[in-house]
Amino acid sequence: MVVKSQLKYIKSLHQKKYRNVHKSFIAEGEKIIIALLEAGMQAEIICSTDPGQFKDLPYEVAFISLNDLKKVSALKNPNTIIGVFKIPDPQPIDYSDWVLALDRIQDPGNLGTIIRLCDWFGIKQIICSRDTVDAYNPKVLQATMGSLAGINLVYEDLLQVLSKAPLAVYGTYMEGESIYKATLPEKGILVMGNEAKGISEKVGKLIDYKLTIPAYSEKLAESLNVATATAIILSELRRA
Repeated sequence: MVVKSQLKYIKSLHQKKYRNVHKSFIAEGEKIIIALLEAGMQAEIICSTDPGQFKDLPYEVAFISLNDLKKVSALKNPNTIIGVFKIPDPQPIDYSDWVLALDRIQDPGNLGTIIRLCDWFGIKQIICSRDTVDAYNPKVLQATMGSLAGINLVYEDLLQVLSKAPLAVYGTYMEGESIYKATLPEKGILVMGNEAKGISEKVGKLIDYKLTIPAYSEKLAESLNVATATAIILSELRRA
């Protein structure tokens, strides 16, 4: 049974400063927890209102009351299972394939969806600017549906990384070469910018090629959602 000190610990991980201190994060839901365990992520605590339902998991599941689960859950309607996992140490960036770089992405749902897209399209390296939303935020984790497992996600100074990277750097803009007409290499770095402001001016100076997703309507939306744009671009990268 989960004890009071563990409940306090789990609750603290809702805040980024405590995730940073303990190098741990919360995961909720059977699918996400199984995906993390299968990927070899280290679990600290897994608890459920019905531990017997998860007796086949490769980790002992403790009992937690529904009342206590509601206290520590980040969800409005808590799932039956919640876990705490160690944040994996970031690995050196592998430039043998396309790498995705995110410049100041702020919305947890967008980041979670982008991580899930990278998993779908086999993009295993994600570089986030230091002011991008925390990938271990509970809202991001829910949006990933477990896809964070198996992806090397690092937070770095994008200016330093891009200036030294051994690959061509591509950026997405409202104006640029159409993604449908561009000749794309087998590997490179794709930069996606902030939801409202796009790629920052300083990062933009390191972009080698500007890409755009052309509009086919006279009644234009102001722009595409960054996760939607990422899906289109990644699909074209894999088709090239």
